[in-house]
Amino acid sequence: MVKRRRVIFLHLSHLRRTIKKSAIALLFMVVFALMLLNKTDNALIEKTSVTVEEIVTPITKVLVLPATTVLDLYDYLRSLQKIDRENQELREENRNLIIANAQNKALAIENKLLADMLNYIGLPEAEFVTAKVVSQEGTPFAYSLTVYLGDYGKVNKGQVALSDKGVIGRVEAVGKRYAKIALLNNINSKISVMAENTRVRGMLVGKNDILPELKFLPLGADVKVGDKIVTSGIGGVFPVGLPVGKVSSVEKGVVTVMPAHDLSRLEYVMIVNYGLPDPADVFGEE
Repeated sequence: MVKRRRVIFLHLSHLRRTIKKSAIALLFMVVFALMLLNKTDNALIEKTSVTVEEIVTPITKVLVLPATTVLDLYDYLRSLQKIDRENQELREENRNLIIANAQNKALAIENKLLADMLNYIGLPEAEFVTAKVVSQEGTPFAYSLTVYLGDYGKVNKGQVALSDKGVIGRVEAVGKRYAKIALLNNINSKISVMAENTRVRGMLVGKNDILPELKFLPLGADVKVGDKIVTSGIGGVFPVGLPVGKVSSVEKGVVTVMPAHDLSRLEYVMIVNYGLPDPADVFGEE
């Protein structure tokens, strides 16, 4: 259908150009003939030329008018078709949004019902402080940071350290006004994590290298480059679902993870207390 319209449009355009060219050629032929008949009477030639032009121009407009009308009508119909198509797309998008909204409401109701049935107790509200990085250790890459706390006295060893993009490490030591943070690639860093999509669990272990490694994965674990890694919420003070990074490489059983934030370019960190006790504090250390 579109191809047929395009052919009609081309034919009409060609007809209009042909009519215009024929009218102009006819005008020049008449003027030239008059010049040959009377070379001396220039006034007569000019008058005749103007007269012929006045006669031919309206005729040309009348001849071209049907083609112009058809073309304008074709453009108008095309614009209507485009508007109709856009309206259909908007109606489909609106329908999808309505369905998604209904599904979200249903999930919210279901979650509330399950929480009421199980007497579920949610996590306590987190407390945090933003601290400025004053120094970093590790060459050529940072493995730990020293941050300035000021008079804020609620930071304890083991608490979570975050950037605006995700987990960067844990508090390793606390002084009067400063705290030391072991980053994800620090050899003392061990965080229980999982793949966001497959929920495969493992341990993210630092090695004083650029990238930490994902270890203790179950046999046959399906881990691929690009998989998002988040905290598992098991075995420590980290709640579930905090972004950690993405799988960077999987080679010969060694899985490395690119942290969510460039650990060598940290200026401010957020130290968070989620109110989750370390298992060592709850059960005691042997």
